[in-house]
Amino acid sequence: MQAFRLATFNLENLDWSATKSEAFARRTGALRPLLETLDADILCLQEIHAQRVHKHGARQYIALDQLLATTGYEAFQRATTVRPGGGAPADVHNLAILSRWPIRTRRQLHHDIVARWNWPPPRETDGSRSEPVEIVWDRPLLYASIELPNGLPLHVVNLHLRAPRAIPVATARGLGSSRAQIEGQFVAALKREGQALEARLFVETLFDAEPEALIAIAGDFNADAHDAPTRLLRGGGDEDATGSRVFAPLEERVAPGRRFTVIHAGRPTLIDHLLASPALAVAWRETTILNDGLQDEVYAEEFVEASLHAPVVARFELAAK
Repeated sequence: MQAFRLATFNLENLDWSATKSEAFARRTGALRPLLETLDADILCLQEIHAQRVHKHGARQYIALDQLLATTGYEAFQRATTVRPGGGAPADVHNLAILSRWPIRTRRQLHHDIVARWNWPPPRETDGSRSEPVEIVWDRPLLYASIELPNGLPLHVVNLHLRAPRAIPVATARGLGSSRAQIEGQFVAALKREGQALEARLFVETLFDAEPEALIAIAGDFNADAHDAPTRLLRGGGDEDATGSRVFAPLEERVAPGRRFTVIHAGRPTLIDHLLASPALAVAWRETTILNDGLQDEVYAEEFVEASLHAPVVARFELAAK
């Protein structure tokens, strides 16, 4: 049997600055024990910032490099995102997939399947209409095909969907009006659900090529099990749907009292997910959420030492090829 561990972890705005080395040392001191406890063979990371060595230089993953130094992940192969349309990472909220084993294919998707579109706000009561709002994903999603020791490919999709917070929409009544907030909330939903659709349609192409594919969809969905993005990504209309292309939510196999990755205003929520295709779910053995001591994201201090998200790790055992 081939055992391996697959994890996802939102690092909560991982950043580095030469002028704030002490603060960064505190963060790495809190994050590294969590990473080591995960003992992951494949690790999906979100919210990685990129920095410049020189003022006008290209951004690099300095914070990530320094975080992983001295850990078992330092020598792992990596797939990382770049700013859409560019060749360097974005300043904030990049994605990474780390692998103990060879990454054979890597790709990011940003409106490759679902095109950008303009949403026309409804007319005001006086007949006027605001300018159309372009619906664009906040960041790309990341895909990697990893060659497992038994020779089988494991397809990993790492994504960080938009938070369901209203986007400022200009209206005749002003940005602070209730109508602007309502329309802004709808636009945020279009972005979140739209990118979930693109990710799921990409997964459909993997199934078309390989019906029994081993596929994992991991990351911060900014949605719980009942929200539309999670249901789209699972591939079934109902939570109890089954079928040859319906994913199993491995994070929900944790005991109810431990089934949360974020605490929001005193309410434990599960917004970081690890979904497995049917062929991969058969090999599942255990899921753990490392949420001991997790801070409430609403009442947390300004400086967060580790993360306001708890990492999720699943253990699998695959038969030899």
